[in-house]
Amino acid sequence: MINTPPEHQQDQPTADALTAPASPLSSSGFRAVDAFLGVTQSVTGNRWVARKASDDVATQIAALTGLPAPVARALASRQVQPDGVQRFLEPKLRDILPDPSHLLDMDTAIERTLAALLTDETIILFADFDVDGATSSAQVRRFFRALGKEVGCYIPDRHKEGYGPKVESMRQLAQDGADLIITLDCGTMAHEALSAARDAGADVIVLDHHMAIEELPPAVAVVNPNRLDDPSEHGAIAACGLTFLYLVALNRALREMNYYEDQGITPPDLMGMLDMVAMGTVCDVVPLLGLNRVYVSQGLRILERWNNPGMKALREITGRNGILTPEIFGFDLGPRINAGSRMGDSRIGSDLLSTDDPELAKELAQRLDDLNVERRAVEAEVMKEARKAALENRAVVPPILIAGGEGWHPGVIGVVAGRLKGNHRRPAIVVSFEGGLGKGSGRSIPGINLGALILEAKDRGLLIEGGGHAMAAGLAVSEEKWPAFVAYMEAEVGARLNQAPDPDVMEFDVAMAPAAVTFETVQIFKDMEPFGQGNPRPRVAITRPRIANATIVGEKHVAVQLEGSDGARVRAIAFRAVENPLGDALLHRSDRPLHVAGNLALDEYRGGRNVQMIIEDAAEVPD
Repeated sequence: MINTPPEHQQDQPTADALTAPASPLSSSGFRAVDAFLGVTQSVTGNRWVARKASDDVATQIAALTGLPAPVARALASRQVQPDGVQRFLEPKLRDILPDPSHLLDMDTAIERTLAALLTDETIILFADFDVDGATSSAQVRRFFRALGKEVGCYIPDRHKEGYGPKVESMRQLAQDGADLIITLDCGTMAHEALSAARDAGADVIVLDHHMAIEELPPAVAVVNPNRLDDPSEHGAIAACGLTFLYLVALNRALREMNYYEDQGITPPDLMGMLDMVAMGTVCDVVPLLGLNRVYVSQGLRILERWNNPGMKALREITGRNGILTPEIFGFDLGPRINAGSRMGDSRIGSDLLSTDDPELAKELAQRLDDLNVERRAVEAEVMKEARKAALENRAVVPPILIAGGEGWHPGVIGVVAGRLKGNHRRPAIVVSFEGGLGKGSGRSIPGINLGALILEAKDRGLLIEGGGHAMAAGLAVSEEKWPAFVAYMEAEVGARLNQAPDPDVMEFDVAMAPAAVTFETVQIFKDMEPFGQGNPRPRVAITRPRIANATIVGEKHVAVQLEGSDGARVRAIAFRAVENPLGDALLHRSDRPLHVAGNLALDEYRGGRNVQMIIEDAAEVPD
């Protein structure tokens, strides 16, 4: 285990003190905010706050559209303007898809791709090993296969090579005959590697979305909406969404030159690839707003057809059915795609999503499922050790959780960092050391741009390499520089926490009486899907209901009726609430009235369609 430097060990808490979400330590250093309904501490320890929304905009939305006031306010809190309500509730790709040529170097990338295609040059894809990289490479492979062309695909070994192009691999691809290398979800910071490819005779196109510095690598084209000189408004898209734009542009160019007619072939089905774009977008945890929202909304519709044999095989192996939501990507399909690179072969995910052979798809899906089971076991052990390394002997939770260990499986450190972040509401970095070299992965919280901090640390000479985006980053660090890196990150994150959203708050869209919870309102809330990062499920507070008919259902759930003073009732359930503060408040309520928090849903169990609240929290009504 790589211990935290002694000078940073004076304030570490015990393990038990760090698990309670209501711990006063967990909100230390964060700015105070006004309380919603006067709730400064709920039964689970949260401070309730209202999502920021313009009352004037909400009023205009209600007046112009006739939507219920709660829905109008929820839309306003997502910065939807009155004239954009229909586009938000009924997202269509044609209404929002930008002209790909607005991105710097896109036209140059298309010109070079066409030259390679028309002269039968050898094209090799160099893609990242995560879901975003796999969905990006699978799109390009499917597109070119529809043209009758097979492109090579190289995905680096997560453990041996790490993230992004390396000098040796790029030089070898060029020496093996690659005329054009297209990097997907990587390459923006690979200056030396791209120089090696150029010197070995290969041109390189970069399709990436990670943060950049002023100096760009020596490529024919660097298409990245996060280039410092690119004014694009689409910096939040994932690499798979950028790859889709690249293929839209390539398809347009081929149509303009009558390529399909001349070759007698059917154009590639770009819309049919949106299920992959949706999965990569969700799994890369980018905001589900704007173009990303449309990608996921349309992608879920494409997924319903299950035309991609790889997607279908993955779903069948999970054994789950039901309504398709973004969660199917984040919890079912995506983790299995990632398991390939985390525990075995980095190419399996891309191969699975690229194949048209149902039998091969079943075989690859089974391999990924087996690797995912192995990943879970390894992850549990590393999680235990990482939590101890990050928090042992601390009197307070540090501003960022940083843990390093000798020989930790590098395939699970990103997942462990994400769990540390989620459990303790702090940014987290987990590093696996071997032979004096540490390779790490980090996950962040809103308001802390981890990718920028990692780049700053690299510029200061604290890291061998590093990069990423606001919510996730990767790095390599020497054991010698480790103490200085930990000190730097704790100081920098600590200085920024005052400007970050308070992690101990629960944000609300609206307060409602039970009588206001109608089928119409809940249906329109549902129309605000897909929900995810940047577009959370609307959260409501049912004000001062009487808790009626509280019962335990199953082993751990609490079902209740929320009754208003006028007799109106709302069915509600708190999942896994037995023997915790929320369950106790519902089952053993005092004489004091409660506000009850959660989201509204349509309960379609056994064919019914009833309004139901999923309870997340409750609070005594302040005096």
